[in-house]
Amino acid sequence: MEYQEIEALIALKESKNLEFKESTGQLDRSMETLCAFLNGDGGIVLYGVKDNGNVVGQEVSDSTKRAIAEAINRIEPFVSLEINYVRIPNSDKFVIIVNAEKQRFMRPFAYKGRAYLRIESTTTVMPQEQYNHLLMQRGGKYGWEAMVNPDLKISDLDENAILGAVREGIRNGRLPEVTIREEIPTILRKFGLLRDGNLNNAAAVLFGVDFYDYPQCLLRMARFKGTTKEEFIDNQRAQGNIYILLDAAMAFFFKHLSLSGKINGLYREEELSIPYKALRECCINSLCHRSYHHPGSSVSIAIYDDRVEVTNTGTFPADLPVERLMQEHDSKPQNPIIANVLYKSKILESWGRGIGTMVDECKRVGLPAPEFKTDGNFVTVVFKYNCDGVNLQLVNSNPTSNQQVPNKYPTSTQQVLELVGILKDGEYSVREIMSFLMLKDRVNFLYKYLTPALEEGLVSMKYPDNPKHPKQKYMLTEKGRKILEK
Repeated sequence: MEYQEIEALIALKESKNLEFKESTGQLDRSMETLCAFLNGDGGIVLYGVKDNGNVVGQEVSDSTKRAIAEAINRIEPFVSLEINYVRIPNSDKFVIIVNAEKQRFMRPFAYKGRAYLRIESTTTVMPQEQYNHLLMQRGGKYGWEAMVNPDLKISDLDENAILGAVREGIRNGRLPEVTIREEIPTILRKFGLLRDGNLNNAAAVLFGVDFYDYPQCLLRMARFKGTTKEEFIDNQRAQGNIYILLDAAMAFFFKHLSLSGKINGLYREEELSIPYKALRECCINSLCHRSYHHPGSSVSIAIYDDRVEVTNTGTFPADLPVERLMQEHDSKPQNPIIANVLYKSKILESWGRGIGTMVDECKRVGLPAPEFKTDGNFVTVVFKYNCDGVNLQLVNSNPTSNQQVPNKYPTSTQQVLELVGILKDGEYSVREIMSFLMLKDRVNFLYKYLTPALEEGLVSMKYPDNPKHPKQKYMLTEKGRKILEK
């Protein structure tokens, strides 16, 4: 913001959406006003301007910025406010601008436990009746996931993903078999995604294909060198529906975490340095239970030499502290519509068992239980590789690199070459190939064997235009046969 814009604002005088404060010495009163703006149509507070519009400015130090940030953090629920510091011409002083944008889906807001509203140019305490009404809208049928997007059409959704979710639900007994024969609109209505011909936001999060209106459907992934964020080795972003983001997350883990194998009975089990089931459960919870209302939010995965951190916007239920979450508990999903669809399609294994699964899986392989942290704005799950400073299951020379085959095959892993060897005699389904390889973890097979082979052009699909064809089979390409001959 330029100083000329501040002069233009001051000329409008204090109003329903504009407040002047002489300095940040009036932080409490100004935060009440910002809270009122958030409960209304938004607004701006200018610090360094007297009530009559005279600009006096104020000095800005690190302690000033900290005081503002700490005051904003007392506004509940968490909200991101835009703050600008504009220097007054020919002066060492600044005008501070705090902009509170309209937050329709997250009202009511409270500062220090009390809600406020704006009447003309006056800030006042919100009546209890109005507070209860806004609270009901936020937590009930008017929650963000249930809000209708009139521009979202059924053609904007991935039909294959919808039918895939239905098939998984039928296969695992969570949906009746008749569901697969029903029309897409009927399925969407039963999932709670379509009402009176209109799709809600949950439909886009679950099955969308175009995310121009949903920038928050984002996954950020990074592999850092060492134990800090100073230098990264790999940095990726993925945008898409929950199923796409879950696939991208697991692929990133398989790329950067070491893999070891052992024979267990008739099958070979391949284990990541952090159990696959724990990581998958963590990502599902992050994608399902996060706060989606803020367009700039995302889920992030950070892999370090000594730990993995998965972070999402949101917080734990107020009446379920972390200690209680570690035990068996009733599920209180932030997004019940999204959670219900994921449960029926068996992405969510069971209600209220996600954290317990993560803890049990880590203990099973001798790793410390994951840590669960929240500051009221974000939830972070930390998986550690080591216990008492001793590294576990990692390759010493490069803790996140999967062992490669000899240099004469510089682009192919041992797993890909094994797959090539299996396909030498014909074409087979995923189930058949996994049987030949003595594997029982389908996701591991897809990410370590099949997907890399397809990307390298060594393997092709029988139905390339329909990757999820129920009779899909795989065969060697000419390039794959040359590798086989070698």
